[in-house]
Amino acid sequence: MRPLPTDYAPFYETYVSLVKSDDIKQAFSASLADMENFLQSIPENKSDYAYAENKWTVKQVLQHSIDAERVFAYRAMCIARGEEQSLPSFDENQYAENAAVEHRSLNGLKEEMLLLRKSSVALFENFTDSMLQAKGIASNKSITTLSLGYIIVGHWQHHQNILAERYLG
Repeated sequence: MRPLPTDYAPFYETYVSLVKSDDIKQAFSASLADMENFLQSIPENKSDYAYAENKWTVKQVLQHSIDAERVFAYRAMCIARGEEQSLPSFDENQYAENAAVEHRSLNGLKEEMLLLRKSSVALFENFTDSMLQAKGIASNKSITTLSLGYIIVGHWQHHQNILAERYLG
């Protein structure tokens, strides 16, 4: 089952549309090997490369992907567990400014990204259908747990595509 366009804010369609599978658990499982292969292909000498002025470096893109996946997975867990409070937004640029990736190694970021994805896979594997259909509020918008799964998988795919085309191509 796929989320309906009414299950998430229109902004997220960019990410949801990148996920071709109609089974979120299969999409997560398949994403892990693809992510691992892609991350291994990023050479160390590209760590601090940005394709244009005022664009994030490779390490910043990876840190952003980690931060966003953590936030989206937290939201999914909260909504699946019946949270009724509105979950806060996050400012990706503020997070990037405060991440201090200059003190991080590329390999450390790759390892963290893979560990986080394994955690997300485990989280979603254990959601029941009713948990996946649960609705909550995040960033002042209605969203389902299932939608957040598609957003997580699609968000990384979006950034992987950008890394491949603009950073490594």
